[in-house]
Amino acid sequence: MTHFRSVALEHASRLINHGPTVLVTSVHGERRDVMAAAWSMPVEFTPPRIAVVIDKSTYTRELAMASGVFGVVIPGAAAIDLTFAVGSTSGREIDKFKTFGIETIKGPVLGLPLIETNCAAWLECRLISEPHTEDAYDTCFAEVVSAAADERIFSNGHWNVDDSNASLHTIHHLGAGKFVRGSSMQQAKPLTR
Repeated sequence: MTHFRSVALEHASRLINHGPTVLVTSVHGERRDVMAAAWSMPVEFTPPRIAVVIDKSTYTRELAMASGVFGVVIPGAAAIDLTFAVGSTSGREIDKFKTFGIETIKGPVLGLPLIETNCAAWLECRLISEPHTEDAYDTCFAEVVSAAADERIFSNGHWNVDDSNASLHTIHHLGAGKFVRGSSMQQAKPLTR
């Protein structure tokens, strides 16, 4: 049984606005790949648009540029080893999905390979063509066309981080295979004047 529920697109940017390490999936024809990316962010609310840095030399970028689409998956703390593995190997040499035993679902709008096991959320994205920057920069801009999140950690448009969902806490890459997990959520209190 999946705990994933649709996320209203007006809340899709909240899935990545706290800077988690993400997994980027791509497919073109029979070829597919997945990689880790440490830099992603929302850039527009309506329609929801994001930016993700995907190095021009990667196989994931090649497939995304050929198909015009990619997926963004937000791995949880339970997926740290997988995140490091897919970020440290090339999809030109191996099928990372098979090699690392990654189970996928098919995205509802674009049919992208998306990961839910040990992950907090996913977004299906359509590339926004930026011809003057595509060859010069690693940053890709995209419109989010569907999104879902595990309701145990994200519901009603908000993150709910606590001890009960520690395996789904987002991860943040510090370099050299070291990650920190987003945890210890604290509610701000109004200041009195």
